[in-house]
Amino acid sequence: MKRIIYLLGVMLIVSGCNIAAGSYPYTEIYEINSKESDLAEKIKVFKEQNSVFEVPKQVGLIDGRSDDEDDLWYHVYFYLSDSDEIINTWIRSSGENTTFFGLVSVNEGLELGNWKTINDDLSDEEDRLIKDKFEKLILNKLK
Repeated sequence: MKRIIYLLGVMLIVSGCNIAAGSYPYTEIYEINSKESDLAEKIKVFKEQNSVFEVPKQVGLIDGRSDDEDDLWYHVYFYLSDSDEIINTWIRSSGENTTFFGLVSVNEGLELGNWKTINDDLSDEEDRLIKDKFEKLILNKLK
């Protein structure tokens, strides 16, 4: 697993703060050796087997692409009940057998509107804590 970012269309492998242009410029991006459809299915099964990570239905966040036919990102939301946080992620194909998994933001509580962007709105310590939780509780279990 590598952390990578795109800067002006060029892939960079970095550690530390991500700096990139585009729709999600601060996203922490992980490269997964899996087709996007296979990873989406793994995530679905993971959430079915670990329902604690499902965002409560009343919140209204649904995994998948929007109705916009140009939507490039398959959005996935995870609930961390121990800290009462919602994690906003996306997946996107990065090649024939590789997929980017982006950690975008975290919302405090179940009321939407409290989103904080990874690598931007959080302190370094808060960023590291969220990334560690994501990697330990979700990402590592999907490998």
